Amino acid sequence: MQEDFTDRPSAPTLAVPSGRGSRLARLGWMATGIAGGMVAEGARQLAQGNRPKMSDLLLTPANARRVADQLAKLRGAAMKVGQLVSMESGDLLPPALAEILARLRSDARAMPKAQVSSVLDAQWGKDWQKKFRHFSFTPMAAASIGQVHRAQTKDGRDLAVKIQYPGVRESIDSDVDNVATLFRLSGLLPKSMDIQPLLRDAKRQLHDEADYIREGGYLRQYGELLADAPDYALPQLHPDLTTHSVLAMSVVGGVPIESLADAPQADRDRVMTLLFALLLRELFEFRLVQTDPNFANYRYDTATRQLILLDFGATRPYKAAMANEFRRLMKGAMAGDRDMMDKAAMAIGYYDASTQEKHRQTILDMGEIAIEPFTRHGPYDFGTSDVLPRLRALGIDLGLDRDFWQLPPADAMLLQRKFGGLYLLAIRLRARVNLHELAQTGLASRKRP
Repeated sequence: MQEDFTDRPSAPTLAVPSGRGSRLARLGWMATGIAGGMVAEGARQLAQGNRPKMSDLLLTPANARRVADQLAKLRGAAMKVGQLVSMESGDLLPPALAEILARLRSDARAMPKAQVSSVLDAQWGKDWQKKFRHFSFTPMAAASIGQVHRAQTKDGRDLAVKIQYPGVRESIDSDVDNVATLFRLSGLLPKSMDIQPLLRDAKRQLHDEADYIREGGYLRQYGELLADAPDYALPQLHPDLTTHSVLAMSVVGGVPIESLADAPQADRDRVMTLLFALLLRELFEFRLVQTDPNFANYRYDTATRQLILLDFGATRPYKAAMANEFRRLMKGAMAGDRDMMDKAAMAIGYYDASTQEKHRQTILDMGEIAIEPFTRHGPYDFGTSDVLPRLRALGIDLGLDRDFWQLPPADAMLLQRKFGGLYLLAIRLRARVNLHELAQTGLASRKRP
């Protein structure tokens, strides 16, 4: 077969600024644009006879668009901060900012061919193309820290090659801090919002996700852990082509998991049952959890009826003590035992002995609501669930109460995020899942020797 390194016309590309100076300049342009937008909007309002408040000038759709556009161009940590703020705090954000930052969850522009080649030259050597029969420079997918390309080696392997954007690893801490500072100085986030826990999580998660050798190790480990579970499928790691910045895997098929929204009820129920059963095994049996709830991390093979698991960059080991306290928290909620829940919540770190009683009770209320689907005998109908709105309302009240400063550890927040992500997907699919039955098995399981 003739070697092929050409591509069909694709969507516009945009080089990723890789140097510290060029990335800082992008952030400076964003701040300058916001300031200019304030002046223009202020002049317009005064011409109409209005006396605008500073917050009204800052929180315009145009200024929010400037923020989103510059973060999308930077990608990496800068884009990830926007994604996390939009996912975690959407209900506290001004509507204009919340709407436009939400675009960052999927709005990533691809690197141009020359930049892709430069990265591969550095990782695989300048003669890397001699190993391939075909390499598509048009990515299959582009996200915050990397993009995925289809390729075929001369020895016949069909690969999905994830390539990290240049400069991402080196710029993580400074990008996160700089973006957070700009959010604060620009007024695009309310002063009452404490985003420090999100920033710490973003840094750690990004450092983990930016190490593709680490991710490849977890991909292989999950394959071994799920060798007894044929309902799940994973890509195969190709370590000879994997580096810290390039991850080579076998190509997997399937359809996006959210595309099952119109599938038969039985299929939707089965998929979500598999996902919840896996999460319980991860926490209580493997003590290893893939904590990123992004829907793009799952696909479904309609022919084999297998759930396909992708992207293990956010995988996190859990200590026995933490897993056991979550077990006790769930058991307490399912049994209606608030005293058991209280002891578990304190041990996890949701609060301590100095926490006001009203705040402790609010957190326990939230725990009961969160675990409510597991307490119902028989299938729980997520299509009619109001669990997330009720949790959100209590969370907003607690978050805005400046007398409450206790923050749970990152392990707890990431696990909450994972459960919340599965709840969102189950609601999207209108699934009915017998979580009570799954919990009976999951809570009784123990870590493998």
